[in-house]
Amino acid sequence: MNPPHAPHREAVLHYGTPDFDVVQPGDFVRCAVSGATIPLDALTYWNVALQEAYASAEFMTRRWVETHKAET
Repeated sequence: MNPPHAPHREAVLHYGTPDFDVVQPGDFVRCAVSGATIPLDALTYWNVALQEAYASAEFMTRRWVETHKAET
């Protein structure tokens, strides 16, 4: 008999350049802008300074604009 499938777990990562390190294993992380889940094997966009993941380039750009408004 096979054990029941474990529920998906959110991972905790440390984002670096050019890779990330897994601090707590899991299957996904959440987009800091949309809250969408991002499977680890599909994670492409993150911000090292803010330690945030993004589901797309659009969300990454949106966050960059939000965090740099005070500088303009």
